[in-house]
Amino acid sequence: MTPAAPLHVVVMGVSGTGKSTVGALLAADLGVTLVEGDSYHPAANIAKMSSGTPLTDEDRMPWLRALAQVTRDRHAEGLSTVLTCSALRRCYRDVLREGVPGTESFFVHLHADFAVLERRMREREHFMPPSLLRSQFDTLEPLEDDERGVVVDVAAPLSEVMARARAALGVTAG
Repeated sequence: MTPAAPLHVVVMGVSGTGKSTVGALLAADLGVTLVEGDSYHPAANIAKMSSGTPLTDEDRMPWLRALAQVTRDRHAEGLSTVLTCSALRRCYRDVLREGVPGTESFFVHLHADFAVLERRMREREHFMPPSLLRSQFDTLEPLEDDERGVVVDVAAPLSEVMARARAALGVTAG
């Protein structure tokens, strides 16, 4: 189901929530391009995180602006996107919303308890070490009432996670 008007879905959350998996499935459902936010990180950010050092706002802003530009360009072409990005703070989400009408951005906030996500992170290979999970939880600002989106508990099986995300977006499985 391709949206009638451009829709920009940001699949957000701390590391280990399954943003890439859920994002890919939602993009397939919607028949739109998946933009994997991690692939836009500059090498310096990846090196910093790989060494166990959390990113600062100054580190994140150029990355967030690059992601916003991708969305802005696709929106100008009349195209929708599903973007994976931690989008931990309101000000980060505000940057991601720049360039597209507010009603055309929707956040799917994937969430679970710290212990669940720490276990997942220890079981996978990724540049983000489990030692940085606490800093992400400390940075996380939940979606506010004026932000279009839904919070989905990813401790549930993937089928339930996808059912909740799809229902919030009003789409069916592709």
